[in-house]
Amino acid sequence: MSVSVRLDDELVNQARAAAKAEFRTVQGQLEFWAKVGRAALDNPDLPADFIAESLMSMSEPKEDAIPFTLGSKQ
Repeated sequence: MSVSVRLDDELVNQARAAAKAEFRTVQGQLEFWAKVGRAALDNPDLPADFIAESLMSMSEPKEDAIPFTLGSKQ
């Protein structure tokens, strides 16, 4: 479901720049920021960068995952 909302021009410009750097659409960047913000509010004990990296890793294809092996030096 799509909904139109009014956003501050500066926020959209920042999202546009970040989206380009992260290879996302502006909409995708704003959605990512919203997910990170919501998760950060729900988990105030976790650093925001950890939350962001965790969310990004969850969107990676499972075929690309490397199994963790205790004591490995890969």
